[in-house]
Amino acid sequence: MVFSELTELGLGNTPAAQIWRDLMAIDLSFFRSESSQRLRAEGKAEGKAEAVVQVLEQRGITVTDGVRARINGCADADTLARWLARALAVERAEELFVDA
Repeated sequence: MVFSELTELGLGNTPAAQIWRDLMAIDLSFFRSESSQRLRAEGKAEGKAEAVVQVLEQRGITVTDGVRARINGCADADTLARWLARALAVERAEELFVDA
């Protein structure tokens, strides 16, 4: 990811920069290495964590730094999905973490 970012920055406003952006927009999910799968899982987890926080904030629920850190630190997709569903109904952000 760092390499692709630095490459794009290095290309500046040249025509090659647009070609690079077009190439990097392609879904690279055909890569099956352990590293590729881990990166995809991390990206999905980050997206779900952001969604949990966003739902809470849109509902007017205060998200403390501690709650935000716990949500963003979670890499388990099932847990994040459960928290996302709970974010639609809880009264306080801390309620996400209470197991029924």
